Amino acid sequence: MISRLAQFGFLMFTVWAAHAAAPAIPSWPDFRGPNGGGVSSDAKPPSGISPTQNVLWSVEVPWSPSSPTVWGERVFLTTFAEGKLETRAYSAKDGRLLWARIAPAEKLEEFHGTEGSPAAGSAVTDGTQVVSYFGSFGLIAYDLDGRELWRYPLPIARTAGNFGSGTSPLLAGGRVILNRDLASGSALLSVDAKTGKKVWETLRPEAPTSYGTPILWENAGRTDLVVAGSLSIKGYDPATGAERWVVRGLPSYSCTTPVVGDGLLFYAGWSPGKSDSPWPSWESTVEKQDKDGDGKISLEEFENGPVWFKAQDVDGDGWLTRQDWDAIGGLMKKGENVLLAVRPGGQGDITDTHVAWRVTRGLPYVPSPLYYQGRVYLIKDGGMMSSYDAQTGKPYYSQERLPAQGGYYASPVAAAGRVWLASLQGKLSEVKAGGDKPEVLNSADFGERIAGTPALAGDKIFLRTQSKLYAFGPGPTQ
Repeated sequence: MISRLAQFGFLMFTVWAAHAAAPAIPSWPDFRGPNGGGVSSDAKPPSGISPTQNVLWSVEVPWSPSSPTVWGERVFLTTFAEGKLETRAYSAKDGRLLWARIAPAEKLEEFHGTEGSPAAGSAVTDGTQVVSYFGSFGLIAYDLDGRELWRYPLPIARTAGNFGSGTSPLLAGGRVILNRDLASGSALLSVDAKTGKKVWETLRPEAPTSYGTPILWENAGRTDLVVAGSLSIKGYDPATGAERWVVRGLPSYSCTTPVVGDGLLFYAGWSPGKSDSPWPSWESTVEKQDKDGDGKISLEEFENGPVWFKAQDVDGDGWLTRQDWDAIGGLMKKGENVLLAVRPGGQGDITDTHVAWRVTRGLPYVPSPLYYQGRVYLIKDGGMMSSYDAQTGKPYYSQERLPAQGGYYASPVAAAGRVWLASLQGKLSEVKAGGDKPEVLNSADFGERIAGTPALAGDKIFLRTQSKLYAFGPGPTQ
C-alpha cells in the first residue's frame, strides 16, 4: 500500500506539473486564466480593440455573467437560456458553435434576475476535459468534443438572500476542487478528475455565502489550497482538505478571489456595513418603512424589492424583524474591508504573525485583485484604479479615476505590459502597466453590459458582453 506521505508527494508533483508545464498551445484554462491570476505570461493580444477594430469574429450568445475559458481552438462558456443550463464550446478560429450540452437540473436555484444567474460559474479545462459547476445541478465533465465523462450531482444551492451562485471550479493535480459557501451547509469539495468520485469534503460551518474561487499557492516548500470566505481566508492541504492556517479580518461577505506573486498571497475585498456604507439602525428603518406600525416589515412595506427582502429575512419567516436586522448588522460589524498581503509558511491562526501589510483604500466589491510585474492593481466601483507595491503596500497611485466610470464586476487582466478593465456599462479600458498614474492607451464602448472577465490567449482577446462573444486579434477585421 502506498504510504500517506507518498500519496501526498505524488499529488504535489502532479499539481506542480500541471502548472509548471505550460501548454504550447494558447490557453486561458480557468476563471481569470492560469490559477485565477488574471495574467498571461506569453499572450500578445492586439492593442486598440473596439466593436469595430481588430474584430476577428463575434457571435450571439445567451447572457450569463460567467467568463470565457480557452484551450487551443476551443472557447468554453456556461450559459442559461430558455430554462436550460448548458456548457458550450465555440471555435476560437471563427466563432462557430461546436457543441452545447445541457446540465439536467430538475429545479433551478433562486437567483437575482439581473445581477445573478444559475450559470455564473466559469468552466475550467486542462486540455483533456472541461468541467462546469451549476448551483442547480452540481459538477459535470466532458471531453473536448462534448462527450460526457462523469457527473457529480449536488443539492441545489441556496445562497444568502437567494442571490445565486458565483464560484467556479479549480482543476489541478488530478482533482476538481469546488468551494460552496452557502446560506447553510458550506463545504469545500475535492473530486477525482478522471472518475468524478469524491476524494474528500471539508465542512465550513462558519462560512456563510461567498463567491470567490479557490486557488493554489506554492510556497515554503508546500502547496496550499486557498479559499477566501466571510471574515477570513484559509489555507488547506490539497491532498486531504485539512485546514492549515487562517487569516482573519476580511469583509463580512467576500466576492473576490485571491492572487499570488512575489512569494506572497494577496486578497482584496469590500462589503457594505462599514463607515463608507453604514448599516442603518433598526429604529430608523422601522420608522421609515413600517407603514402599519406593527413593529415589523412585510414584503409589501419593504422599499428595496423582493430580492433584498429575502436577503435580509434571515429566518425566512416572511417578515423583517429586529432579530433579522441585528443578525446582518452584527456580521457586517465584524467585517474588515481590506487589501492585505500574507507571507508563506504559516500554521494555525496567522493573522498577527504572517500579514505583511494592509491597505484600506481603493478596495473592490466584485473584481478580484491583479498581481502583475511587482504590483497589485485594484479597480473600484466608480472607475477608480489603484496600484500598490507588492512587497510593501506602498501606493504608486490610489483611486485614480478612469474615463470608464460606473460599476465593475469583471476582474482586471494583464499581458504584454498592459492591463484591461471592463465596466458593467460596457466600456473596456486598456491601461499601460506601471507608472505613477493610469495611462489609458485605449477606451472602447461596447454599448451593452459586460460582467464576465476577458480571456487572453495567444494573440487573441475573447470578450463576452450581454449578447455577444467577441474574438479580437491581428489581421483583417469583420
